[in-house]
Amino acid sequence: MRIDDTDLERSRVDYIDRLFASLKWLGFDWDEGPYYQSRRLEEYRREAERLLAENKAYRCYCSMEELTAGRDTARKENKAYLYPGRCRVLSPQAEEAFRREGREAVIRLLTPDRGTTVVNDLVRGEVIFDNEMLDDFIIIKSNGLPTYNFASVVDDLQMKITDVIRGEEHLSNTPRQQLCAEALGCELPRFAHVPMILAPDRSKLSKRHGATSVEEFYNDGYLPEALVNYIALLGWSPGEDREILTLEEMIQSFNLLRVNKTAAIYDVSKLSWMNGHYIREYEPDRLAAAALPFFIKKGLIKNEELSETEYSYLKQVTAAVRERAKTLVELTEAAEYFYLDQFDYDPKGVQKAFKKEGTKELLHLVKEELSLLEPFDMDSTEKLFHSLCEKTGHSFGKLIQPTRLAITGRLGGPGLFEIMDLLGKEKTIARIERAIAYIEDSS
Repeated sequence: MRIDDTDLERSRVDYIDRLFASLKWLGFDWDEGPYYQSRRLEEYRREAERLLAENKAYRCYCSMEELTAGRDTARKENKAYLYPGRCRVLSPQAEEAFRREGREAVIRLLTPDRGTTVVNDLVRGEVIFDNEMLDDFIIIKSNGLPTYNFASVVDDLQMKITDVIRGEEHLSNTPRQQLCAEALGCELPRFAHVPMILAPDRSKLSKRHGATSVEEFYNDGYLPEALVNYIALLGWSPGEDREILTLEEMIQSFNLLRVNKTAAIYDVSKLSWMNGHYIREYEPDRLAAAALPFFIKKGLIKNEELSETEYSYLKQVTAAVRERAKTLVELTEAAEYFYLDQFDYDPKGVQKAFKKEGTKELLHLVKEELSLLEPFDMDSTEKLFHSLCEKTGHSFGKLIQPTRLAITGRLGGPGLFEIMDLLGKEKTIARIERAIAYIEDSS
């Protein structure tokens, strides 16, 4: 685990803490580190000084105004700006004169003017870069901080990194990093540049296409296993049309030869489908623990300190409503009526069930029969409803629909008898009475 934090303006402790929290939530751990580049500055300075001593790098005193003028000229000529190497052969006297002027030097790597730098990429094969298009780039800035390309190479070499796998947008950095490694006289790691992730319309992925950070996915109710599983399949396939994989199975199956060269498409609907699968497969205890923060946020539960009875109830509720939920947010919304006695009735349900003639009388009958029922559980309530159908001649659905709407405010959800069993006799009857009063007031 390495933190590239030499850009002091953009590196903050809270960012790093959030990064660690996200990785831990995803189930990722590391064998070494964390290493912070900001704490290894002496290593980079030492290596840069060695390159200076070996005439593989040089100090550049060009002012910002001189560099800007060069960029402006290149822009007018419609050319890419390349540093012209003005300070390559400065005499000691010229350097001293610049220092007396107060100019602060950067250190640039001396790069070849001719030939090519070949990147042997494990995904894209041989990629050739013309050295004429690679100028003497900066490795140490005037404030003493290393640039990304130099610090990363020093770290890779000292930490014995064997493989660098990253997004294809970094491919243009690779020839510079190879030149740094060659100058330092060290063996290169293997490079693999994996495809970009694009939106469904093949545009650059942005917030308008949905969540783009781990924290956002967590807040939207996604499970870590689902997110890891989905992301692993963006640009890679284990073969045999397999889609649901544990982290261990991904490790066993992964092969860079199966990484696509074309951009992967981010499809939130597939992620949601996959998340729904994991919600249904979670052990009841894990699902309840994962859902608890969402129940608290929704105001259904006061705090995390639940009694044994309260936790058992949460576990039963989440197990009951998870079948159709694709996220923990949806699961929480589906469970509201298990915690709230005051809820609105679905308008379509009111038209379909409450507005029918005789519904109030049916609910009265159901209430009276349930009030006499002992014991009050799934089996006994189901038997009672079958008995009522025989007595009244009504279909099962004609009894079920208004009763379900009365006690949940909805026409869909888990089995009615499971709901009544979880709510208990007292709440079930109270909600039917409330529905009867609603029907009377409406008429």
